[in-house]
Amino acid sequence: MPLTLTVSDEVRALVPGFTHLAIEARGLVNGPSDATSEALLDEAARRLADRLDGRTPDQDPHVAAWRAAYTAFGAKPSRTRNSAEALARRALADGGLPRINRLVDAYNAISVAHLIPVGGEDLHRIQGGMRLVRATGEEDFVTLSGGEESVEHPEPGEIVWCDERGVTCRRWNWRQGPRTRIDDDTTDALFLLESLAPMSPAELLAAGRELAEALLKVSPGARITVGDPG
Repeated sequence: MPLTLTVSDEVRALVPGFTHLAIEARGLVNGPSDATSEALLDEAARRLADRLDGRTPDQDPHVAAWRAAYTAFGAKPSRTRNSAEALARRALADGGLPRINRLVDAYNAISVAHLIPVGGEDLHRIQGGMRLVRATGEEDFVTLSGGEESVEHPEPGEIVWCDERGVTCRRWNWRQGPRTRIDDDTTDALFLLESLAPMSPAELLAAGRELAEALLKVSPGARITVGDPG
């Protein structure tokens, strides 16, 4: 059965116009970055440069909307940047975009090309459904520090993605935990694209369909289902 995704009324009231789109991909074959995934990243960086035309990422209207959303729940957007802005800044820097693995490269490329936050989760590591909520501050967020697991807690009121076991991503789409992340062993995954006005649902869907095409390039034969914006 498809994974259940729920956005709380508190989040929708705080940040009107939030829309998300989920893609489920099964039968994936992952592995180290290769020529195909690197080509996706290089093309995304070129598209980003054309889109910005000399501006900085924070001057893009969609990134500006995410900065305002972060401010609304108490985060400082210049210190904890949304994932799209953080990747865009890396794409424009001398070192360029990181090469992680084929699946992560594919969704990072779409994030950069469309300046939209995109996340990936291993479906077998998610416990129950996923919810976007305002944290109480008591939730567990398991991360790694010095190679050892440690537990953090979000700030009260912080917007987080979580499942039945705890927080999977802090500050909306700023920092994913290692528990559910995609790695070389991932065969089934959820990819989540997130947008705010002024990006339209049609633009969000176009980005999702492009991600589906990219996933098939890096993992031919995968079975991919693109959801509806919601």
